[in-house]
Amino acid sequence: MKKSFAALAFSLAVSAYAQSALAEPVKNVVLVHGAFADGSGWDPVARILDKDGYKVAIVQEPQTSLADDVAATRRVLAQQSGKTLLVGHSYGGMIISDAGNSPSVAGLVYVAAFQPDKGESLLSLAGKYPPAGKAIAETPDHFLFIKPEKFRADFAADLPAEQAAMMARAQVMPAVAAFNSAAGQPAWRVKPSWAIVATQDRSINPQLERFMATRAHSKTSEVEGSHAIYASQPAKIAAVIERAAQQLSQ
Repeated sequence: MKKSFAALAFSLAVSAYAQSALAEPVKNVVLVHGAFADGSGWDPVARILDKDGYKVAIVQEPQTSLADDVAATRRVLAQQSGKTLLVGHSYGGMIISDAGNSPSVAGLVYVAAFQPDKGESLLSLAGKYPPAGKAIAETPDHFLFIKPEKFRADFAADLPAEQAAMMARAQVMPAVAAFNSAAGQPAWRVKPSWAIVATQDRSINPQLERFMATRAHSKTSEVEGSHAIYASQPAKIAAVIERAAQQLSQ
């Protein structure tokens, strides 16, 4: 009788521990920037998440190749303790779809971002629904940039002119090879995902954003704004990120 009671007590304790582990809140958020920008654009979102008790890390990927950028993201993920919500903007969606396969990643949030399936590249996806913007140019050594005089209109139309001008000056030029690289098995096939569609996006066609989000069965919301909604409307973006983290913690 005593042995049966002890076994039952042990079983209940293990069950309670398992449930507690499953309910452990997701408090780590790793933010991944897209092409033509750097991690500093995430600052307004990071400040809100910091204030609300999240531990935030921002990846500064080199944009020399998709593989290099995925490796840079995994490096940051390895520094987190516990489960992490992985967030990507624009080309950052290509990155988190691969890096999100890391066991520590609980879910993914795509912010005006690419959500590739296996074998797709950024360029092949963009070809399905071409963007309104046509200002991307190539350097002689095969890196890309947005023509500065067109940067605000195509990337950051709802940001102040001075801020958009600074972003244009400080562009991170992605390698053409990064845009041509085929994606591997995407994490969104096995992990929960959320997507934010920027309805006035000229860098990624909003119809493409909707198509990819629907295909991935992402919980989708729409924000009226430019491609740079993570910088122009940080409160709305942070709210989606926090809602995702809370749902993953239930």
